[in-house]
Amino acid sequence: MSFKADAAKIKRWREERYWSQEHVADLAGIGLRTIQRIENGEPASQESLKALAAAYNVDVIALSVDQAAEAANTVARRNAKTRAAIRLSLWIHLAGYAIGVVVFVGISIGIGGNTFVMKWPLIWWTVGFVSHIATVLIVHVATRYQEQVETGV
Repeated sequence: MSFKADAAKIKRWREERYWSQEHVADLAGIGLRTIQRIENGEPASQESLKALAAAYNVDVIALSVDQAAEAANTVARRNAKTRAAIRLSLWIHLAGYAIGVVVFVGISIGIGGNTFVMKWPLIWWTVGFVSHIATVLIVHVATRYQEQVETGV
């Protein structure tokens, strides 16, 4: 079974105990450079992780990254970026829509008469804008659902 070392946890545990990297290396019976590489997030061999676990008096799994939690965090970060991007697109569309409404009203006033001559373009633009809102809501709900499925909540 392969484990990915949780570099932040290993470093935090060492610092909480006020141990130097040299001290941990001596306790674990591994090289100082190995400790430095592990704390920098580089891959660690199973033997090195077992030696570190023995030095900290914990099981090897305690020094490992929870793969499921890491995957769920990755999905959540990706979905948050997706939601932010689609919300930004909606705000840009809203700004364009507001400017368009002002222009259409200006054109209708400039032409004169009692009818709003830009009615149909404005109606179709409104349909497009409402569709954009619906898309944003669907993406938001779908990404939240995906996160719930991934985390099992």
